[in-house]
Amino acid sequence: MAHEFQTGGTAPAILRNAALDSEAIQEARRDLAACFRMAARLGLQEGICNHFSALVPGHDGLMLVNPYGWAFEELTASRLLVCDFQGNVLAGEGRPEATAFYIHARLHMRHPRAVAAFHTHMPNATALSMTEGPPLLFAGQTALKFFGRVAVDEDYNGLALDEREGDRIAAAMGEADIGFLKNHGVMVVGPTIAEAWDDLYYLERAAEAQRLALSTGRPLKIVPEPVAREAAARMREGDPESARLHLASIRRILDREAPDYAG
Repeated sequence: MAHEFQTGGTAPAILRNAALDSEAIQEARRDLAACFRMAARLGLQEGICNHFSALVPGHDGLMLVNPYGWAFEELTASRLLVCDFQGNVLAGEGRPEATAFYIHARLHMRHPRAVAAFHTHMPNATALSMTEGPPLLFAGQTALKFFGRVAVDEDYNGLALDEREGDRIAAAMGEADIGFLKNHGVMVVGPTIAEAWDDLYYLERAAEAQRLALSTGRPLKIVPEPVAREAAARMREGDPESARLHLASIRRILDREAPDYAG
């Protein structure tokens, strides 16, 4: 199902090694690697096919992304690639998966606010993307975190193997933080790695709760819009700090149980 990205190339050594080893970049690598590892533990990945990316601190035209052929649970901070938006690999061994490049590069280019972009086929949220109508219903408190923040791409068009499909997905996202790609999966973007992770985690929890509620066969009790809007606004006020603490907790767990993620 995955395809190695073939175009582009490897940048000259002087460019590959220039200013790509700052402490801020190393910390971003560790944060992103921790997200991959915890996503694997929670069953949010799909083989070697899903991908997370983040802009390289101090280099808005470059992104960190996972290399093709490695499962989330195998990834480490040093194994992540640095790529430019033309497909050149500036640091790391290997190449990104093709759809990872075309989706993430075009999304970062069109939406500078998307510092981090996480794409998965995580089971519950993807199941909702396969249904007719609005995928996420605001019937539970966890779902209210996403009120007013969701876009739906209704027009599945096959694998994203060129810039046109990447641009189409980026356009469908608009200013939303959460994108349900119908018949495909989800995209989550955030101003930090921590906030993208926090949203990805709680999106799957909200989708799981909705799926379980629907399995009862009873109608959902939707939260009235004014209440949903107010609750969402309150949640958003604390989201950046809550997300930071969430990712910090994950790193503490991994530091104890799987410290190689940071290497």
